Amino acid sequence: MPGTALLIAAAPVGKARIVDAASVLPVLAAVSPAVLAGTATASVVELADPLDPQTVLTRLRAAAMAPGPLTVYLVGQLHLDRRQRLQHVALARTTAATVRYTGFPWHWIAQELRLRPPGRTTVIADLHADTESWQQLAQRPLDVGPGVALYGRIAPPPGRRAVAAPSYMKALATVLRSGHRPPLPDLHQHVAAQTMEESASGIVLLSTDPAVAPGAKPSTAPRTAGADPHAAITKAVEAGRHGEAAAMAAAWEQEALRTYGASSPEVVHWMEVRGHLAIFAKDPGRSCAIWLAVVSTRITAGQAPDNPDVEAAADLAHHQWEQVRDPATVRELGPSLVALRRRVPGRQRGTANLVHQRLVQFHTQVG
Repeated sequence: MPGTALLIAAAPVGKARIVDAASVLPVLAAVSPAVLAGTATASVVELADPLDPQTVLTRLRAAAMAPGPLTVYLVGQLHLDRRQRLQHVALARTTAATVRYTGFPWHWIAQELRLRPPGRTTVIADLHADTESWQQLAQRPLDVGPGVALYGRIAPPPGRRAVAAPSYMKALATVLRSGHRPPLPDLHQHVAAQTMEESASGIVLLSTDPAVAPGAKPSTAPRTAGADPHAAITKAVEAGRHGEAAAMAAAWEQEALRTYGASSPEVVHWMEVRGHLAIFAKDPGRSCAIWLAVVSTRITAGQAPDNPDVEAAADLAHHQWEQVRDPATVRELGPSLVALRRRVPGRQRGTANLVHQRLVQFHTQVG
């Protein structure tokens, strides 16, 4: 099965830059797509100094939906959102004051990769952290979610006005240019040894088991003995049996509802699975309705409107509604989305007005 390699090199423009992330891209570009992805054939997507977090999210989401193995190569720097204390990958427009709006939230990575089959996704990261991020990492290591392997290193901030080099990723790319991709644990150990002298105090990220990433929490969703519902659902999606996948997820959601209650994390999990499955099935109207319900359930459970998970669900509801072309469905979902955006505006300003404007455009259409 063809694989996918997603190359992301991101860093701010100007004084906030602490790593020359894009300098590694020519080295990675010299590696064959098949070696980058670890498959016989592969496609490669490259993002160099992206400006907007939504652009990164769109590319990551598309890569995550690909059925074959996925390897994400990420080079950049980490900054902490001072309001919510969340790690972000800095993008071209990121400054210390605008991290929350211009950076790419780290938890979005786990969110987009969580439905992929265990053991078929790898994140290789070469990151430098600013001072606040570095201090938090000592207590809260990065996590890419269950079933995803994570390799690489995080280095502390370089000296004042210094710009560091992504030496870990360059060393790794140099090995891969030979045309051979060793087993990733061996490759990581080899590359880490080469770069240890340069940043001896850096954090080295390891995954001892590709099916369980470091720091990942076991799922509390109901399971039958030796069976993984997520794997069965993924298999159905890959075969194009979207109705079967949705039915399985709905059954597990009902089981979670009976066992844990309407606002439980287990129920929310299966609601979100159904929301993603509707995206895979190219049914934006149904997906929008599900994500609207996810937001409502999370808020009912006591989560704040600016909670990252609430905002992410609201953004997905909005994005899916914008994909709807049937006027009747647009009008049906629009008022609920306007009300949601007034309560959960998200990071983009004026989202409620954007929904209202599109709703007005469809108001007089027949459908």
